[in-house]
Amino acid sequence: SDKEPQNLTRVSEFLLMGLSEDPELQPVLCGLFLSMYLVTVLGNLLIVLATISDSHLHTPMYFFLSNLSLADIGFTSTTVPKMILDIQSGSRAISYSGCLTQMSFFMLFGCLDSLLLTVMAYDRFVAICHPLHYQVIMHPHLCGLLVFLSFLLSLLVSQLHNWVVLQVTYFKEVEISHFFCDPSQLLNLACSDTFTDDVVTYMVGLLSGFLPLSGIFFSYYKIVSSILRIPSTGGKYKAFSTCASHLSVVCLFYGTGLGVYLSSVVSLSPRKGAVASVVYTVVTPMLNPFIYSLRNRDIKRAMWKLLHKTT
Repeated sequence: SDKEPQNLTRVSEFLLMGLSEDPELQPVLCGLFLSMYLVTVLGNLLIVLATISDSHLHTPMYFFLSNLSLADIGFTSTTVPKMILDIQSGSRAISYSGCLTQMSFFMLFGCLDSLLLTVMAYDRFVAICHPLHYQVIMHPHLCGLLVFLSFLLSLLVSQLHNWVVLQVTYFKEVEISHFFCDPSQLLNLACSDTFTDDVVTYMVGLLSGFLPLSGIFFSYYKIVSSILRIPSTGGKYKAFSTCASHLSVVCLFYGTGLGVYLSSVVSLSPRKGAVASVVYTVVTPMLNPFIYSLRNRDIKRAMWKLLHKTT
């Protein structure tokens, strides 16, 4: 495009450049993402159905887990089907409103994932540090309220972000080097004062990253000091094993998210950032059901029961 600044008052659409422009790679990417998407949706749906159908799993931990699975399905469904469709149709365009919609759902489910992981950490903290009061503290009303508040806060974060993007009237260019409307890249393309963008970016980071992580760290600090006081090794192991799945998912989710964030700060190539973000947008939601079902006898049992019922 010409070097003169184009004053695009109203962008009617953006172009999603995808992960690669190599035509030979397209069918491979399409097959790979389609299979990963199907595994993600099926795995997470199985967890939700197993939790609903088995009365043994009607506990706070599994209630939060099934909500996490639903959030994961939403999170992946926001980006992957559109990408598969783009590869199939050979079109890269996404309308301005489509881009905003995709971005707000992406923020909503991403933040919800993050907050639900914090709520689950709190649940483990109560279970291990206050086992005798667990039933009293984690009653169904509180569990429902915690999920509802997580959802509200996520909605607030995504709308806040949307509001900032809606203030932007000029964009430097319409090409987004990504397979979805990535919030940070969209603000990078904006020709507006960066101060407001920075303030909102930090606020979003605070609400969807720093606060949840602090909650998780605090819960685990309490959990570990509580476990260390258990005299028997068997007791220590048993207490820790109830947290192992949650801890693995937390490390995977935040590890990959932070990795992508840091790689985008360090490397100047947005394409590399796009490849890295596949990990937390597609791979993490796909692995969560495996992490939870492989380590967990109750979930395995419930899934077998469910499969027997259906067959």
